Amino acid sequence: MPNQQCLECNEPFQGRSDKKFCSDYCRNTYNNKVNKDSKNLIRNTNNHLRKNYRILSQLNTTGKTKVSRIKLLQQNFDFNLFTSIYTTKTGNIYHYVYDQGYLQLENDYFLLVKND
Repeated sequence: MPNQQCLECNEPFQGRSDKKFCSDYCRNTYNNKVNKDSKNLIRNTNNHLRKNYRILSQLNTTGKTKVSRIKLLQQNFDFNLFTSIYTTKTGNIYHYVYDQGYLQLENDYFLLVKND
């Protein structure tokens, strides 16, 4: 078997010809470094989505509630982050964060709904 060099620690090791790391530790460390930026983006986006979901759930305890934009913004709701959009036959556009949705109404109000 030929000697190979670990991609993480540069130490020589022996093993299968397609092996790239001397240990699980080096493999994990290397892959964590490579994926760090994309993992941070995903983690931050998921945290913001979770926060939006919590806000909608707390404000919509009955399954259908009307709230003002100010009330959502006071809790730092991010209108740019949602998981899906549903357009009704009449053209109403609901934005959903998982099963919690909102529809923009007149005068800066929103109808909060829960999709069962």
